[in-house]
Amino acid sequence: MSMLKGILAISGKPGLFKLITNAKNSIIVESLLDGKRMPAYATSKISSLEDISIYTIDDDVKLADVFISIFEKDVKINPKKASSDELKKTFKEVLPDYDDERVYVSDIKKVFTWFNLLKEKGIISQESIEEYNKAKESEEVDEEKENSNNE
Repeated sequence: MSMLKGILAISGKPGLFKLITNAKNSIIVESLLDGKRMPAYATSKISSLEDISIYTIDDDVKLADVFISIFEKDVKINPKKASSDELKKTFKEVLPDYDDERVYVSDIKKVFTWFNLLKEKGIISQESIEEYNKAKESEEVDEEKENSNNE
């Protein structure tokens, strides 16, 4: 169970959306900004936050893990008011080995904007992080079991 399950970003639309249900030719989403529901069509570029990763020098890091780092380091930044340098410096504290050639300031701004919204709506909280970490640990244990069975 991911804390970001069902949370979507829709290209060209502000804020984030929660998946409500599947309709015939669309999905019904609810804006986390104003609570309004609307259809989203396949023609819109829809990204599930669960599937987003941030480039680092070695590997990619799931967006959820970046959010947890922001939460645990208690980072408070207003992405609308912060300068590019402030955004980069703060992001470096959260994810020291992020790939600054492939992660743009606009991406960093989005990560902090999304984080602030999700925290404000209670989607990211101490409890949701604990649940996420527990689920992640049990997945890792399952993977280890599978790997040892395959040897």
